[in-house]
Amino acid sequence: MIDQGTIQKIFDAADIYQIVSDFVNLKKRGVNYVGCCPFHNEKTGSFTVSPSKGIYKCFGCGKGGNVVNFIMEHEQMSYVEALRFLAARYNITIEEKELTEEEKKEKSERESMLVVTAFAHDFFVDQLLHTDEGRSVGLGYLHKRGLDDAAIEKFGLGYSPEQWDVLTRLAQEKGYREEYLVKTGLTIPSDKGGFDRFRARVIFPIRDIGGKVIAFGGRIMTGDKKSAKYLNSPESEIYHKSRTLYGIYFAKKSIVQHNRCYLVEGYLDVISFHRKGVENTVASSGTALTVEQIRLVRRLTPNITIIYDGDAAGIRASLRGIDLVLEEGMNVRVLSLPEGEDPDSFSLSRTPEELQEYLRNNETDFISFKTKLLLGQAGNDPIERARLIKEVVQSIALIPDSITRSVYVREAALLMQTEEQELYNEVARIRTGKKADGEHRAYDDRFGKKEPPPSVEPAVLKADEGCATEERMLVRYLLLFGNVELYEDSQEDVTRSVSVGEYIIKELAEDELELFDPEWLVIQKEYGLHYRSPGFIPAKYFIGHPDPRISGRVADVLSEPYELSRMWSQKESYVPREELLLAELLPKVVDNYKMRRVELMVREADGKILELQTAGNAEDVLVWIKKKTTLNRIRAKLNEKLKRTGIR
Repeated sequence: MIDQGTIQKIFDAADIYQIVSDFVNLKKRGVNYVGCCPFHNEKTGSFTVSPSKGIYKCFGCGKGGNVVNFIMEHEQMSYVEALRFLAARYNITIEEKELTEEEKKEKSERESMLVVTAFAHDFFVDQLLHTDEGRSVGLGYLHKRGLDDAAIEKFGLGYSPEQWDVLTRLAQEKGYREEYLVKTGLTIPSDKGGFDRFRARVIFPIRDIGGKVIAFGGRIMTGDKKSAKYLNSPESEIYHKSRTLYGIYFAKKSIVQHNRCYLVEGYLDVISFHRKGVENTVASSGTALTVEQIRLVRRLTPNITIIYDGDAAGIRASLRGIDLVLEEGMNVRVLSLPEGEDPDSFSLSRTPEELQEYLRNNETDFISFKTKLLLGQAGNDPIERARLIKEVVQSIALIPDSITRSVYVREAALLMQTEEQELYNEVARIRTGKKADGEHRAYDDRFGKKEPPPSVEPAVLKADEGCATEERMLVRYLLLFGNVELYEDSQEDVTRSVSVGEYIIKELAEDELELFDPEWLVIQKEYGLHYRSPGFIPAKYFIGHPDPRISGRVADVLSEPYELSRMWSQKESYVPREELLLAELLPKVVDNYKMRRVELMVREADGKILELQTAGNAEDVLVWIKKKTTLNRIRAKLNEKLKRTGIR
């Protein structure tokens, strides 16, 4: 783990203008710099970099954050990887905490395996380009498949010679231990000595999202029918095929820019699409799609298009796994190629423009695709159609977003010529699941009815029900004016300064109020821990926060254009400096926030009272009535106070 002191050195040294300008053409505009956003396509620049605040913000797509966030987003690195990237740029030595013996062993083993894999990759590339066997067999095959030298170099393709143990012997001569050759799957041990796993194969290196070679895939070049056509590295400490997508390193930037990922099946499918300009393409490499792979794509975009060849049996078998994509909340579209075509052959016979036009015009949403496919199989058989309806509804029920589910229900009802309400009922039954079945049975036993009683849902306190504006305003004051003196407090002949930050933190603590928004709550808690510390600068501290969600939200707040509270602007026709009005404005903001919270508590009490009355629980009803009475008294006092200040 990188220690906090080193992290601070990196943040202090990293100039956000220097870093961003390596990737974006920036032009000076006032004190800031402006350019076209690297995260979405735009013609007019709405991407702003503020060196004074140390943040970037796109007012088109909304992305923003600090210099580490930018590297994480642009290069698709983890927080630690981004810190290491910046440390290398500014020649900062990474100082890490002392590792345990077990951690040291694990780290050493992983690094050793990566070193061995890098050596093997260099060997395979050299064999392909600089040996007679490699050029005639390997390079000849790749050129025959339509790959040019640029694509071969970009994807680092190679060749493993037919000789049994040439890689194993050379690696050991160079000092690489057989233990790591075996663990990476490059060498297969035997009683007669180790031999090369990938002999006589064209090699496709498999990279992680950061670009490191972690495994290999090999396509056999001999006519040996006993050997698999394609062979992959086995699972290891550095390679987990369920968490890996072929081509993700080369595709990640394009996926973010186009806000879409195309998923194909094989190595050559990916390379062919990249050659035709569709660089936001990855492959599952013949494995069934996994949740980890889906989440890897979801880090880059919520939109995925799955491309199938014309094999109907293969499509039908794959549908079962694609439900996982829906369950992860992804927007899934499907594209089926003409019969007899796969992505590789289809792209080779078309220009880049023709390929991209076909992709745009022929993809369809996943539910429509599945419905039409299954309808064709069911024909006029009513039993098969009923089974089809259930299968489609099961997929719809997996979608977490209720609005999206509703859209698909309407579309499915139209396609299958059935009643929408029937589909809604089935979706509800599936989503309530086993727990709902148990609840229904208990109710049936007591009342002898088939349908459960209408439930009364208690009010749920959410920030978007009237508190979001006030919470954002409070956080804004903490960040921008936290260290500004609000007033002087005199007690027992001792006068001390009370800052804006101290006032907000103590006012909330006095009424035991925690901000609803999870990121704002982190800021509230950490602010409370640090505001008394000498040298604590709120904006600097939180813009450098290790959680990118926090620093990103802070960048949003700090990049907002200057504006006064809407409460003040309703009263005054002129706009004085906000900082000069803090003593008058801030207490109103805090009281207004408290009023919103009390109103939500009253609403919650009303829901509880109704729920308990329905259940016939008179004793608990009285408890909640007393709570509501107390809340109403507090609300009345706050209301009177707010009326005097002219806010409400």
